Amino acid sequence: MEIANAVVLITGAAQRVGRAVALDLAARGAHVAFSYYAAHEPWQETLAAIAQAGHPGFAMQADLTQPAQARALVQATLSRFGRIDVLINNASVWLKQPALEIDEATWEAEMALNAKAPFILSQAVAPPMLRQGGGVIINMTDLSAFQAWPGYAHHAASKAALVALTRVLAAEWAPHIRVNAIAPGTVLLPDDADEAKRRWAIEKSLLKRIGSPDDVARTVRYLIEEDFATGAVYFVDGGRSLV
Repeated sequence: MEIANAVVLITGAAQRVGRAVALDLAARGAHVAFSYYAAHEPWQETLAAIAQAGHPGFAMQADLTQPAQARALVQATLSRFGRIDVLINNASVWLKQPALEIDEATWEAEMALNAKAPFILSQAVAPPMLRQGGGVIINMTDLSAFQAWPGYAHHAASKAALVALTRVLAAEWAPHIRVNAIAPGTVLLPDDADEAKRRWAIEKSLLKRIGSPDDVARTVRYLIEEDFATGAVYFVDGGRSLV
């Protein structure tokens, strides 16, 4: 699929990695729509940057843990652009808690945004994609789906579910819709990360460095453009998954 003039819907793209992906695709001529969760996120700045980079974009506040709001996001994007060629399920929540302390509400919070929302969104975009002859779905998982991270049982389970969803939807919707996932390593440190956290991330990488959001953006471009890629997870982690 060509990126130029494609309509891309990316969730949680007001800041950090999602923003980098949105701006990268806009710079290559895509029409970009994105969601954000909180009003204080820099979504207006991101929307302005998208317009400056390429075509005017579209932003919508949505709580994607609510299926009605997820479906409304898809419908609003279709109303604005007339089609959706690419869905990028990027919005995610990271909650840390020992397994014995995870209550039902905390478990549901992880599952609702990290696994259920991508399913609802994919289910909503699939019919119009099929009607138009095809589309691309890219899910953002992470290494917790493949490694044992103490304190992240609920998060890991949600991301492992997203990996399974990726494979099943790729098989079920082939050959018209291609579905893949990306599992980044440390490509952007938390805002409150200290020097010890930075050294730890470097040590965990086989390449002995931290990546960047641009590494993820390049992988997104590949998965949009490469028409023979489906049903796989692409690691962008500097080899951390092997450590």
